[in-house]
Amino acid sequence: MRKLFARILPHPILSVALFIVWMLVSSPAGRGHFTLALIIALLVPQSMRVLEPSTVKVRKPLRVLRLLVNWTLDMLQSNWDVIRLILGHRKGQRQSGFVQIPLQCNNRYALACLAIIISSTPGTAWVQYNRYSRVLLLHVLDLKPGDDWSRIIHDRYESHLLEIFP
Repeated sequence: MRKLFARILPHPILSVALFIVWMLVSSPAGRGHFTLALIIALLVPQSMRVLEPSTVKVRKPLRVLRLLVNWTLDMLQSNWDVIRLILGHRKGQRQSGFVQIPLQCNNRYALACLAIIISSTPGTAWVQYNRYSRVLLLHVLDLKPGDDWSRIIHDRYESHLLEIFP
């Protein structure tokens, strides 16, 4: 019975999440949307079985909270800084550019989290990661003299991700 369940729902959390998200974004939610959400929730995880993703192992789950706090605070500060830039409080003083940041991390889940954190924070954009040299090319909207982006990324995010993901 367990094998049959695993065959029908190889990734039950993904199935439930897909179903819920589909129902939330469809309006009005009717029988057609319910049926389509059910079909998607059953078929999409089947394709994940072909990809054979490795199991995610989280070493220190409480460290995730600290990372989320850092990210939230940085997100609020970055939004404020970008708003001030756009409204012209520092007109003519802004200089954008690229920064190369060497990373210690090589766990693909940690790198994916870092990419999400960086690209969702206004003012920064993940541009390129070279997995052989472990160097991240980062675009920064407002480069300020004295900012050590390598230290910022390592201390605020990468160090936590190294502890979270083995």
